[in-house]
Amino acid sequence: MTLHRADGFEDRRPLPPTRPHRIRSDAEAIAIARTIARRFADGAADRDRDRRLPWAEIEAFTASGLGGITVPRAYGGADVAHTTLAAVFAILAAADGSAAQIPQSQFGVLALVRAAASPEQQARIYGAVLDGHRIGNAGPSRNGRAITQVETRLAPGPAGSRLTGRRFYSTGALFAHWIPTRAVAPDGRPLLVWARRDAPGVRVVDDWQGFGQRTTASGTVAFVDAPIEDGLTLDLAPLAERPALFGPVSQLVQAAIDAGIARGATEAALEFLRTRTRPFPFTAESVAEDPHLLGEVGRLTVDLHAAEAVLARAGRTLDRIAAAPVTAQSSAEASVAVAEAKILTTEVALEASERLLELAGAAATRAGDNLGRFWRDARVHTLHDPVRWKYHLLGDYTLNGALPARHQWN
Repeated sequence: MTLHRADGFEDRRPLPPTRPHRIRSDAEAIAIARTIARRFADGAADRDRDRRLPWAEIEAFTASGLGGITVPRAYGGADVAHTTLAAVFAILAAADGSAAQIPQSQFGVLALVRAAASPEQQARIYGAVLDGHRIGNAGPSRNGRAITQVETRLAPGPAGSRLTGRRFYSTGALFAHWIPTRAVAPDGRPLLVWARRDAPGVRVVDDWQGFGQRTTASGTVAFVDAPIEDGLTLDLAPLAERPALFGPVSQLVQAAIDAGIARGATEAALEFLRTRTRPFPFTAESVAEDPHLLGEVGRLTVDLHAAEAVLARAGRTLDRIAAAPVTAQSSAEASVAVAEAKILTTEVALEASERLLELAGAAATRAGDNLGRFWRDARVHTLHDPVRWKYHLLGDYTLNGALPARHQWN
């Protein structure tokens, strides 16, 4: 059921989870991603224009089994390679950057579960995902303070622990069955606390109003004395001293989304050039003979392929590092490899979405085609973490041997 509130935003809860298809291999994951991408692409421009959330598309994603592809084999999952994870998200984002971003929180959280959860907690969480539960996210507070300052609190009570706080940038929460969020324990320890989407005191508000990624519902989550299962509270304090890959995995997915947006914009540009763009007067008989356009398409192709190649190399680096115990040095190597990919995918997403409009011409700006969504999506998504700090990370590592800080943005 969908309720339309006076402010125009949807207030809707996800369908109860149903057991999805069980993906067994990397090749199957890629093939299914291509099928779901076609579903994502159908109506993507209209959904963005009308700000209609992709409920049916996310249900199709979940039913396909893609949500569980990183669950370890010991728990029944496919445990696909990081290169496959990146490829899946790039394929989906080429079809619809907004719809592809919605499940990204799930994979960042699952990487954190692998690093911080007990075997009992892992069994519970991985089993829930394979049974069709979606994991959302309750992101940083919207108070202008440092992102590391967490005001959401977990407090003991006579009937169990209770969570209180207000979060924003909560991509995926509206569609989720579980909403993990960072909180502070009574003794000051950092925690990852799991709240049920349908628990009393949990309110998800679709108040996201970004000019790009318009249908991600990345708005507010409020917890008011919400009941929390103590068995699903993860202590994050030990991670400060334990190298892990949850940060690089999270960033790899973000870079893959940017790469996908770039490919989607490039393919849209080529289609428009082939079918609808007129040559500039006095320069050529057809677009196919315009030397300037040919040169620009050639340059864009090289930049796109370079970004995709470095993204794949970053995935292979994570695969190699994950095959052995992770050390401080190997964790740093993973962060550096993903930072390189993030730089190039950021730049090509912005370049391709801008070039799409420049090369296709004035006709490409018509509202009916909604080709501007590629640039709006690229501009908003690439602001998740400033790419200038990736250059700083690389420079400090290369010149000074400084190991990057370990957190979800590295």
